[in-house]
Amino acid sequence: MAKTGLLSSDPTVRARAAELKKELQRLVRTIVDDEDYTVQSVDLAKETLCALRQLKLSKQATAATATTTSSFKLREAVSCPDEFKCPLSKELMRDPVILASGQTYDRPFIQKWLNEGNRTCPRTQQVLSHTLLTPNYLILDMISQWCKSQGIELPNPVMNGKEEGVTGAERDHFFSLLEKLTAPLPEQKKAAKELRMLTKRMPSFRALFGESVDAIPQLLTPISGSKSQGVHPDLQEDVITTLLNLSIHDSNKKLVAETPAVIPLLMEALRSETIEIRCNAAAALFTLSALDSNKALIGKSGALKPLIDLLDEGHPLAMKDVASAIFNLCIIHENKARAVRDGAVGVILIKIMDGVLVDELLAILAMLSTHQRAIEEIGELGGVPCLLSIIRESNCERNKENCIAILHTVCLNDRTKWKALKEEESTHGTISKLAQDGTSRAKRKASGILERLRRAVNITHTA
Repeated sequence: MAKTGLLSSDPTVRARAAELKKELQRLVRTIVDDEDYTVQSVDLAKETLCALRQLKLSKQATAATATTTSSFKLREAVSCPDEFKCPLSKELMRDPVILASGQTYDRPFIQKWLNEGNRTCPRTQQVLSHTLLTPNYLILDMISQWCKSQGIELPNPVMNGKEEGVTGAERDHFFSLLEKLTAPLPEQKKAAKELRMLTKRMPSFRALFGESVDAIPQLLTPISGSKSQGVHPDLQEDVITTLLNLSIHDSNKKLVAETPAVIPLLMEALRSETIEIRCNAAAALFTLSALDSNKALIGKSGALKPLIDLLDEGHPLAMKDVASAIFNLCIIHENKARAVRDGAVGVILIKIMDGVLVDELLAILAMLSTHQRAIEEIGELGGVPCLLSIIRESNCERNKENCIAILHTVCLNDRTKWKALKEEESTHGTISKLAQDGTSRAKRKASGILERLRRAVNITHTA
């Protein structure tokens, strides 16, 4: 009998699984075939494998729900005690929690009530002193015992899809908000603010954008075209942040990036006068760049230059997301050339010398060092002494590994830097220590440099 389930029936999930498998295959091939594979390659392979595992678990959960829910519904309706029913859903509770009023509800339903801004108890109308929800283990145990006595299997709360669904009224509200984005400015601002909050709190609203072909273009209406020059900063921030929220949803990543206006508007937002807009635009590009197809698209669009400019600016709120976006984009070869051309090496070296975001920026520099022009710039801009000092002074094994890998490439390509390496080794024994105590990759690179230096000395003596 043919298998059914999430991966076989949902084209967006199938596409995501295929993308992850392709990425995993590429990373594993790099690790297996390349003796000098990086730690970053292993980490990325692990992350990709975890994402694929999560997708598989989601499939199993959905399949389990599909096979149990219908029979569960029929059987629970037989004689479910009223005290086991949620006052809101009128159904048997799967995840009973106690509200501040002392009343018990099923978590998805009371959480939705609170998310809508209500601060009273639905049953007693009492004003709540807080909105914390406490698991009611006593009721849960009683429900479990009752289910066993009735021969009913109680679905796992995680499998219960109530929280992810949207009602018809919510769907209508979603489309009415999109329509208001073409209304006068006050209504636009109000609608954009609400869409931002809904897509932040509710995954179901993020998914709604993927169900309508026109939803994302409608979202962008207030900041697109001729309007973009004089757009209100609050409105721009809300729209850009909503794009970020949408990008978190795996099934949306490809759709968002391939909507023609999205990448140009995010690039424009990277140059905004408002730091929050710049930060959220960088975060959106980082999130979207998780897909290989998006990496290529974003790189071709010219987004690396404004990202590098924002990195150069050095605002602490933006640095992490900017560095992460640049790292993700430079995983593919063509984007390395773009980053080098757009001045990434100089900016990164200055930040590293200033002690800013050293771990992340060294990882990017190591990735770029496979490009010939990057190696030349590292030598020209004083990178060799900087990298040697990090090896000497840092306690981070990954940083030392990245430094020595870069220096090994410099050593292979630029004999004029051998003098600095010899002096470092003569004075501090830095490279020898790493050849003995470093990671396996660091040992290989350090030993390779030492061997090359010894040969140079032998040739000189022979001559």
